[in-house]
Amino acid sequence: MNYRKPGIVAAYAILALLSAIMLFPFFWMLSSSFKDATQIFQVKLFPSPPTLDNYKYIFLSRHSRFPQWFINSSIVAVSTTASVLFFDSLIGYTLSKFRFPGKKFIFLLIISTLMIPTEMLVIPWYAMARSMKWVNSYWGVMFPGMISAFGVFLMRQFMGTIPDDLIDAARVDGMGELRIFITVVMPLVTSALATLAIFNFIGNWNAFLWPLIASSKPKMFTLPVGLANFSGEAGSDWHYIMTGATVSMMPLIFVFIIFQRQIVRGIAMTGLKG
Repeated sequence: MNYRKPGIVAAYAILALLSAIMLFPFFWMLSSSFKDATQIFQVKLFPSPPTLDNYKYIFLSRHSRFPQWFINSSIVAVSTTASVLFFDSLIGYTLSKFRFPGKKFIFLLIISTLMIPTEMLVIPWYAMARSMKWVNSYWGVMFPGMISAFGVFLMRQFMGTIPDDLIDAARVDGMGELRIFITVVMPLVTSALATLAIFNFIGNWNAFLWPLIASSKPKMFTLPVGLANFSGEAGSDWHYIMTGATVSMMPLIFVFIIFQRQIVRGIAMTGLKG
């Protein structure tokens, strides 16, 4: 590729400019997390001098619930992601490699749930959580996200690319269906699993509406709900709010860095076989 061509140089310059515009709010948030209350509204790209008092407050102050909110979000995001990876891949394998009456109808029924807005589901979810005494509990926050229709679709697509002869050979060797699923099928769909994991983790880490409804006690808040509540409590203490928002982004960045190759490959391969 010739980088001296004016068109290519202009394209890269535009992309660099757009990237800088997109990243500037995140940079400002990070910079503001090291500012004190007197600098937060000053037009300064870098704090002078930087301070760690904001981080000490949200993590060490007895008035801050931020560590508990961080733990709550971690438990919810990790648990729902693990559940989705197992159950969605199991359902996808069943719908892709087994023949039984009504298989296509069941798949269409699962996919049709993607057209239902979340706002229409929160009332039956809450009625169910209340009847089962799940309100203000981890299970109450997690149960709507334990299985994902999108995950079923994604895993079914990938399972369809696995040769049937490979699975039949494993059956001939005397392997049971569960063992075939775990030792033969799952290692062949790692790209799809990584894609599903990062989408589900980000979705549950950033979820706001349902955790807000399912939790009325501050000790059960997840990070998005807690930060919204913290904003109201902190009032004009934007240096604490910026610090909390910065810390809440770190797990998402960490997960994306780990899975970036797998997610790009997974998105590129999605839909190769219907």
